[in-house]
Amino acid sequence: MNFDKIKELVFILLFLFLGIKGFSQYGPAAGKPGSSALYKDSSIFVNWAKQCTVYRGWKNIAQKDSGYATIGDSLSAISKAGENGVVSLGDSGIAICQFYKPLINGEGWDFAVFENTFDDRYLELAFVEVSSDGWRYFKFPCHSLTDTLNQTGAFGYTEPENINNLAGKYRAGYGTPFDFSDIPDYKDLNKNNIRFVKIVDVVGSLNSKFASFDTAMRKINDPWPTPFASSGFDLDAIGVIHEQAISGIFTLASNCFINGPNPIKESQKLRIDHSENLISTIKVFDAVGKLYKEISSSSSIIEANELPTGLFYIYFSGTSVSSIYKGLKL
Repeated sequence: MNFDKIKELVFILLFLFLGIKGFSQYGPAAGKPGSSALYKDSSIFVNWAKQCTVYRGWKNIAQKDSGYATIGDSLSAISKAGENGVVSLGDSGIAICQFYKPLINGEGWDFAVFENTFDDRYLELAFVEVSSDGWRYFKFPCHSLTDTLNQTGAFGYTEPENINNLAGKYRAGYGTPFDFSDIPDYKDLNKNNIRFVKIVDVVGSLNSKFASFDTAMRKINDPWPTPFASSGFDLDAIGVIHEQAISGIFTLASNCFINGPNPIKESQKLRIDHSENLISTIKVFDAVGKLYKEISSSSSIIEANELPTGLFYIYFSGTSVSSIYKGLKL
Protein backbone atom coordinates (compact mmCIF):
# COMPACT_ATOMS: atom_id res chain seq x y z
CA MET A 1 0.00 0.00 0.00
CA ASN A 2 1.50 3.37 -1.00
CA PHE A 3 1.81 6.37 1.26
CA ASP A 4 -1.17 8.24 -0.27
CA LYS A 5 -3.42 5.26 0.34
CA ILE A 6 -2.28 5.08 3.95
CA LYS A 7 -3.02 8.80 4.45
CA GLU A 8 -6.45 8.32 2.89
CA LEU A 9 -7.21 5.37 5.19
CA VAL A 10 -6.06 7.27 8.28
CA PHE A 11 -8.20 10.25 7.29
CA ILE A 12 -11.29 8.04 6.84
CA LEU A 13 -10.76 6.30 10.19
CA LEU A 14 -10.23 9.63 11.95
CA PHE A 15 -13.37 11.06 10.36
CA LEU A 16 -15.42 8.05 11.44
CA PHE A 17 -14.03 8.18 14.98
CA LEU A 18 -14.77 11.85 15.41
CA GLY A 19 -18.19 11.43 13.87
CA ILE A 20 -19.11 8.58 16.19
CA LYS A 21 -17.72 10.40 19.20
CA GLY A 22 -19.61 13.56 18.38
CA PHE A 23 -22.84 11.69 17.76
CA SER A 24 -22.60 9.73 21.00
CA GLN A 25 -22.16 12.72 23.29
CA TYR A 26 -24.89 14.68 25.06
CA GLY A 27 -25.59 18.29 26.00
CA PRO A 28 -22.76 20.40 27.49
CA ALA A 29 -22.50 22.33 30.77
CA ALA A 30 -24.92 25.07 31.82
CA GLY A 31 -24.64 28.24 29.75
CA LYS A 32 -23.08 26.58 26.72
CA PRO A 33 -24.87 26.23 23.37
CA GLY A 34 -26.97 23.09 23.32
CA SER A 35 -27.18 22.74 27.09
CA SER A 36 -30.51 21.65 28.58
CA ALA A 37 -29.74 23.17 32.01
CA LEU A 38 -32.66 25.10 33.51
CA TYR A 39 -31.96 28.04 35.82
CA LYS A 40 -33.81 28.02 39.14
CA ASP A 41 -35.38 31.45 38.57
CA SER A 42 -36.82 30.50 35.20
CA SER A 43 -40.54 31.14 34.75
CA ILE A 44 -40.79 27.58 33.42
CA PHE A 45 -41.09 26.35 37.00
CA VAL A 46 -44.64 26.46 38.34
CA ASN A 47 -44.06 24.63 41.64
CA TRP A 48 -41.56 22.79 43.83
CA ALA A 49 -41.55 19.57 45.86
CA LYS A 50 -43.60 19.91 49.05
CA GLN A 51 -42.49 16.87 51.04
CA CYS A 52 -39.46 14.58 51.10
CA THR A 53 -38.53 11.33 52.85
CA VAL A 54 -34.84 10.49 53.05
CA TYR A 55 -33.18 7.10 53.53
CA ARG A 56 -29.50 7.78 54.15
CA GLY A 57 -26.69 5.90 52.48
CA TRP A 58 -23.19 5.30 53.79
CA LYS A 59 -20.25 7.68 53.69
CA ASN A 60 -18.38 4.79 52.08
CA ILE A 61 -20.41 1.74 51.09
CA ALA A 62 -17.23 -0.37 51.09
CA GLN A 63 -16.59 0.53 54.74
CA LYS A 64 -19.98 0.60 56.39
CA ASP A 65 -18.50 1.28 59.81
CA SER A 66 -17.79 4.77 58.46
CA GLY A 67 -21.45 5.57 59.19
CA TYR A 68 -24.02 7.47 57.17
CA ALA A 69 -24.03 10.85 55.44
CA THR A 70 -25.36 13.54 57.77
CA ILE A 71 -25.56 16.89 55.96
CA GLY A 72 -29.06 18.38 55.73
CA ASP A 73 -32.41 16.73 56.31
CA SER A 74 -35.69 16.10 54.51
CA LEU A 75 -36.68 19.77 54.73
CA SER A 76 -33.57 20.71 52.75
CA ALA A 77 -35.04 19.15 49.59
CA ILE A 78 -38.33 21.03 49.51
CA SER A 79 -39.28 24.45 48.16
CA LYS A 80 -37.25 26.43 45.65
CA ALA A 81 -33.67 25.52 44.76
CA GLY A 82 -31.07 27.40 46.78
CA GLU A 83 -33.37 28.25 49.69
CA ASN A 84 -33.11 25.41 52.24
CA GLY A 85 -29.64 24.00 51.79
CA VAL A 86 -29.16 20.43 50.56
CA VAL A 87 -29.54 16.91 51.90
CA SER A 88 -26.63 14.54 51.24
CA LEU A 89 -27.82 11.04 50.42
CA GLY A 90 -24.60 9.07 50.88
CA ASP A 91 -23.64 5.99 48.87
CA SER A 92 -26.88 4.45 47.48
CA GLY A 93 -29.03 6.80 49.60
CA ILE A 94 -32.59 7.59 48.56
CA ALA A 95 -34.90 10.61 48.65
CA ILE A 96 -38.58 10.33 47.75
CA CYS A 97 -40.33 13.62 47.01
CA GLN A 98 -44.03 14.44 46.77
CA PHE A 99 -45.84 17.43 45.31
CA TYR A 100 -48.81 19.75 45.77
CA LYS A 101 -50.37 18.39 42.60
CA PRO A 102 -49.52 15.33 40.50
CA LEU A 103 -47.06 15.91 37.68
CA ILE A 104 -48.11 15.31 34.08
CA ASN A 105 -46.47 14.52 30.77
CA GLY A 106 -46.63 17.90 29.06
CA GLU A 107 -44.85 19.27 26.01
CA GLY A 108 -41.10 18.91 26.50
CA TRP A 109 -39.48 18.78 29.94
CA ASP A 110 -41.77 17.97 32.90
CA PHE A 111 -39.57 18.57 35.97
CA ALA A 112 -35.94 19.21 36.91
CA VAL A 113 -33.65 17.99 39.69
CA PHE A 114 -31.14 20.37 41.32
CA GLU A 115 -27.81 19.44 42.90
CA ASN A 116 -25.24 21.77 44.48
CA THR A 117 -21.97 21.09 42.69
CA PHE A 118 -19.67 24.12 42.54
CA ASP A 119 -18.06 23.20 39.23
CA ASP A 120 -19.35 22.28 35.76
CA ARG A 121 -17.24 19.11 35.82
CA TYR A 122 -17.36 17.99 39.45
CA LEU A 123 -20.52 15.93 39.12
CA GLU A 124 -22.16 13.66 41.69
CA LEU A 125 -24.89 11.71 39.96
CA ALA A 126 -28.19 10.04 40.83
CA PHE A 127 -30.81 7.86 39.17
CA VAL A 128 -34.33 9.26 38.86
CA GLU A 129 -37.45 7.10 39.22
CA VAL A 130 -41.14 8.04 39.23
CA SER A 131 -44.34 6.51 40.53
CA SER A 132 -48.08 7.09 40.34
CA ASP A 133 -48.93 5.10 43.48
CA GLY A 134 -45.85 5.33 45.70
CA TRP A 135 -45.31 1.60 45.44
CA ARG A 136 -44.22 0.79 41.89
CA TYR A 137 -41.34 2.93 40.59
CA PHE A 138 -39.99 3.22 37.05
CA LYS A 139 -36.49 4.46 36.24
CA PHE A 140 -35.57 6.91 33.52
CA PRO A 141 -33.31 5.30 30.93
CA CYS A 142 -29.87 6.78 31.53
CA HIS A 143 -26.41 6.72 29.98
CA SER A 144 -22.86 7.33 31.12
CA LEU A 145 -20.07 7.38 28.52
CA THR A 146 -17.37 8.26 31.05
CA ASP A 147 -14.23 6.15 30.77
CA THR A 148 -14.23 3.18 33.17
CA LEU A 149 -10.54 2.28 32.99
CA ASN A 150 -9.59 4.54 35.89
CA GLN A 151 -11.62 5.31 38.99
CA THR A 152 -12.71 8.95 39.30
CA GLY A 153 -11.32 10.10 42.66
CA ALA A 154 -13.16 11.93 45.42
CA PHE A 155 -12.48 15.29 43.75
CA GLY A 156 -12.19 14.08 40.17
CA TYR A 157 -13.99 15.44 37.14
CA THR A 158 -16.76 14.10 34.92
CA GLU A 159 -17.60 15.65 31.56
CA PRO A 160 -21.31 16.57 31.36
CA GLU A 161 -21.27 15.73 27.63
CA ASN A 162 -20.93 12.08 28.67
CA ILE A 163 -24.04 12.07 30.88
CA ASN A 164 -27.69 11.64 29.90
CA ASN A 165 -30.82 11.39 32.11
CA LEU A 166 -28.88 11.27 35.37
CA ALA A 167 -29.54 13.95 37.99
CA GLY A 168 -26.51 16.03 38.94
CA LYS A 169 -25.39 16.83 35.39
CA TYR A 170 -25.31 20.58 36.07
CA ARG A 171 -23.82 22.95 38.64
CA ALA A 172 -25.69 24.58 41.53
CA GLY A 173 -28.63 26.71 40.51
CA TYR A 174 -29.21 24.79 37.29
CA GLY A 175 -31.59 21.85 37.18
CA THR A 176 -31.25 18.68 35.13
CA PRO A 177 -34.57 18.33 33.27
CA PHE A 178 -36.54 15.13 32.71
CA ASP A 179 -39.30 14.28 30.25
CA PHE A 180 -41.79 11.53 31.12
CA SER A 181 -41.90 10.63 27.43
CA ASP A 182 -38.41 9.12 27.85
CA ILE A 183 -39.83 6.36 30.04
CA PRO A 184 -41.44 3.43 28.21
CA ASP A 185 -45.19 3.02 28.64
CA TYR A 186 -46.02 0.73 31.57
CA LYS A 187 -49.51 -0.33 32.60
CA ASP A 188 -48.77 0.57 36.24
CA LEU A 189 -47.48 4.05 35.46
CA ASN A 190 -49.84 6.91 34.65
CA LYS A 191 -47.63 9.61 33.18
CA ASN A 192 -50.37 12.17 33.77
CA ASN A 193 -50.60 11.32 37.45
CA ILE A 194 -47.03 11.21 38.80
CA ARG A 195 -47.15 11.67 42.57
CA PHE A 196 -43.68 10.58 43.62
CA VAL A 197 -40.15 11.20 42.33
CA LYS A 198 -37.37 9.05 43.76
CA ILE A 199 -33.72 10.12 43.68
CA VAL A 200 -31.21 7.28 44.16
CA ASP A 201 -27.52 8.05 44.62
CA VAL A 202 -25.21 6.55 42.03
CA VAL A 203 -22.34 4.69 43.68
CA GLY A 204 -19.55 5.69 41.33
CA SER A 205 -17.24 2.82 42.27
CA LEU A 206 -15.76 0.69 39.49
CA ASN A 207 -15.64 -2.25 41.89
CA SER A 208 -18.36 -4.58 40.58
CA LYS A 209 -19.40 -5.35 44.14
CA PHE A 210 -20.60 -1.77 44.66
CA ALA A 211 -20.90 -0.31 41.16
CA SER A 212 -23.99 1.31 39.66
CA PHE A 213 -24.89 0.64 36.02
CA ASP A 214 -26.61 2.67 33.32
CA THR A 215 -29.32 1.35 30.99
CA ALA A 216 -26.70 -0.21 28.71
CA MET A 217 -25.17 -1.98 31.74
CA ARG A 218 -22.06 0.20 31.69
CA LYS A 219 -20.51 1.05 35.04
CA ILE A 220 -21.11 4.67 36.02
CA ASN A 221 -17.86 6.31 37.06
CA ASP A 222 -18.20 9.36 39.30
CA PRO A 223 -16.31 10.68 42.37
CA TRP A 224 -15.68 7.81 44.80
CA PRO A 225 -15.06 7.20 47.58
CA THR A 226 -16.37 10.36 49.25
CA PRO A 227 -16.13 9.42 52.95
CA PHE A 228 -17.49 12.69 54.26
CA ALA A 229 -20.60 13.91 56.04
CA SER A 230 -21.67 15.26 52.64
CA SER A 231 -21.13 11.94 50.87
CA GLY A 232 -23.05 11.11 47.73
CA PHE A 233 -25.62 13.04 45.77
CA ASP A 234 -26.64 16.36 47.37
CA LEU A 235 -30.30 17.00 46.63
CA ASP A 236 -31.22 20.67 46.56
CA ALA A 237 -34.74 20.71 45.07
CA ILE A 238 -37.10 19.38 42.43
CA GLY A 239 -38.76 21.98 40.24
CA VAL A 240 -42.12 21.26 38.62
CA ILE A 241 -42.76 22.28 35.03
CA HIS A 242 -46.02 20.45 34.23
CA GLU A 243 -48.63 19.63 36.87
CA GLN A 244 -52.32 18.82 36.91
CA ALA A 245 -54.47 21.92 36.60
CA ILE A 246 -57.14 20.70 39.01
CA SER A 247 -56.25 21.33 42.64
CA GLY A 248 -57.14 18.99 45.47
CA ILE A 249 -57.00 15.82 43.39
CA PHE A 250 -54.44 14.30 45.71
CA THR A 251 -53.56 14.92 49.33
CA LEU A 252 -51.16 13.14 51.64
CA ALA A 253 -52.91 10.70 53.91
CA SER A 254 -52.05 12.51 57.12
CA ASN A 255 -55.48 11.66 58.54
CA CYS A 256 -55.21 7.98 57.61
CA PHE A 257 -52.77 5.74 59.45
CA ILE A 258 -52.18 2.32 60.99
CA ASN A 259 -51.75 1.67 64.70
CA GLY A 260 -50.22 -1.46 66.15
CA PRO A 261 -46.98 -3.27 66.98
CA ASN A 262 -44.09 -3.18 64.52
CA PRO A 263 -42.61 -5.79 64.33
CA ILE A 264 -45.86 -7.73 64.67
CA LYS A 265 -46.26 -11.30 65.94
CA GLU A 266 -48.93 -13.96 65.50
CA SER A 267 -52.16 -13.22 67.40
CA GLN A 268 -51.47 -9.48 67.28
CA LYS A 269 -53.44 -6.95 65.23
CA LEU A 270 -53.11 -3.68 63.34
CA ARG A 271 -55.87 -1.08 63.41
CA ILE A 272 -56.62 1.26 60.50
CA ASP A 273 -57.74 4.71 61.58
CA HIS A 274 -59.22 7.08 59.05
CA SER A 275 -62.02 9.60 58.86
CA GLU A 276 -64.85 10.18 56.39
CA ASN A 277 -64.54 6.71 54.82
CA LEU A 278 -61.57 7.83 52.74
CA ILE A 279 -60.21 4.37 51.94
CA SER A 280 -61.37 2.34 48.94
CA THR A 281 -58.37 -0.01 48.49
CA ILE A 282 -56.25 -1.97 50.97
CA LYS A 283 -53.57 -4.25 49.54
CA VAL A 284 -50.80 -6.22 51.24
CA PHE A 285 -47.51 -6.84 49.39
CA ASP A 286 -44.61 -9.06 50.38
CA ALA A 287 -40.93 -8.06 50.45
CA VAL A 288 -40.46 -8.46 46.69
CA GLY A 289 -43.55 -6.48 45.74
CA LYS A 290 -45.87 -9.40 45.00
CA LEU A 291 -49.52 -8.85 45.90
CA TYR A 292 -50.16 -11.06 48.93
CA LYS A 293 -53.70 -10.19 49.86
CA GLU A 294 -56.42 -7.63 49.14
CA ILE A 295 -58.48 -6.65 52.18
CA SER A 296 -61.98 -5.23 52.24
CA SER A 297 -61.90 -1.45 52.44
CA SER A 298 -64.52 -1.59 55.18
CA SER A 299 -62.09 -3.40 57.47
CA SER A 300 -60.67 -1.53 60.43
CA ILE A 301 -58.56 -4.45 61.74
CA ILE A 302 -55.79 -6.42 60.03
CA GLU A 303 -54.93 -9.71 61.71
CA ALA A 304 -51.32 -10.92 61.79
CA ASN A 305 -52.35 -14.05 59.88
CA GLU A 306 -53.32 -11.78 56.95
CA LEU A 307 -49.70 -10.64 56.60
CA PRO A 308 -46.70 -12.43 55.04
CA THR A 309 -43.81 -13.37 57.29
CA GLY A 310 -40.89 -10.98 57.07
CA LEU A 311 -40.97 -7.52 55.51
CA PHE A 312 -44.37 -6.43 54.19
CA TYR A 313 -46.11 -3.32 52.86
CA ILE A 314 -49.72 -2.24 53.26
CA TYR A 315 -50.90 0.09 50.51
CA PHE A 316 -54.15 1.91 51.13
CA SER A 317 -55.73 4.54 48.93
CA GLY A 318 -58.90 6.35 47.98
CA THR A 319 -60.01 8.99 45.53
CA SER A 320 -57.99 11.70 47.25
CA VAL A 321 -55.46 9.99 49.53
CA SER A 322 -52.74 7.40 49.27
CA SER A 323 -50.22 6.01 51.74
CA ILE A 324 -47.97 3.03 52.41
CA TYR A 325 -47.20 1.31 55.71
CA LYS A 326 -43.98 -0.68 55.99
CA GLY A 327 -43.82 -3.41 58.63
CA LEU A 328 -42.14 -6.61 59.75
CA LYS A 329 -43.84 -9.82 60.81
CA LEU A 330 -41.81 -12.14 63.03
